[in-house]
Amino acid sequence: MATLEPGTNICDLPGDPSLILTTNVDLGDKKMEIMKACSKAIQAATGKPEAYIAVSINDKASVIFGGTDEPTALGCLYSIGAIAQESNGKIQTSVTDLLEPFGVSESRIYINFFDMPRANVGWSRRTFAG
Repeated sequence: MATLEPGTNICDLPGDPSLILTTNVDLGDKKMEIMKACSKAIQAATGKPEAYIAVSINDKASVIFGGTDEPTALGCLYSIGAIAQESNGKIQTSVTDLLEPFGVSESRIYINFFDMPRANVGWSRRTFAG
């Protein structure tokens, strides 16, 4: 179980962002490198501490986009208060830059961005609302 510094109120903590990305391409031995780069990109775009950022990438998945199985990626980014047009665009660009070398075109990547209420994000046996 995660522990808090004495006197820290969980309601004052920044919360996540969490990126879940699914792609039908094989990222091979670059997968962890790409996950770490996504984490850094989210930190840079949102200003959230990287200690709270989670990234999961499912590669080699069964995914179609536009009726074809050409290289594609679908993602969801959930965050407490860091969902905004500017930061979303930066994250979309970063993920695209990371996946293009694997043949995923910028026009075949969807990322949905969700601003989460603190009461709907759990961590350390409670929610960020307390």
